[in-house]
Amino acid sequence: MKYLVEVDGRRLEVELSDNSVLVDGAPLEADLTAVPGTPTYRLDANGLAHRAAVRRLPGRGRYAISLDGWRFEVEALDERRRAIQDMVQQSAAAAGPKPLVAPMPGMIVRVNVEVGAVVEAGQGLVVMEAMKMENELRATTGGTVSRVLVEAGQAVEKGAALVELE
Repeated sequence: MKYLVEVDGRRLEVELSDNSVLVDGAPLEADLTAVPGTPTYRLDANGLAHRAAVRRLPGRGRYAISLDGWRFEVEALDERRRAIQDMVQQSAAAAGPKPLVAPMPGMIVRVNVEVGAVVEAGQGLVVMEAMKMENELRATTGGTVSRVLVEAGQAVEKGAALVELE
């Protein structure tokens, strides 16, 4: 499984398999073992032992990691989720509302708004099925729904406008 991991603004590609770890294409010998009765782990990486504590943060794939006394905030997402998040962030702009667009081809499962509805940034507007998973597509900015361009059961292509805001 391949993950894109962001640590302090730096993005790393981490690929995990049953018996190996690659970080940006370089092999890493690593073993992570829980320390019984504690919230900590022992991390052996390339022959060095480290003590780590991991805590989930709000938001998908976000963690606070303490490693040998250093604290890091980390976001680890699989390739698909990272692509969706990057597309959503690119479409957000401070200048004003932009239309909600399909990040990939798929089928509209549900439309949660109608014309005239006032929405807030982060509010779910459309539920779309793609790659056998349901994805809730959210407003990147607040605004008023001026047009709903899709309906449940409709197939859409990547980049298709779904909902327009004003």
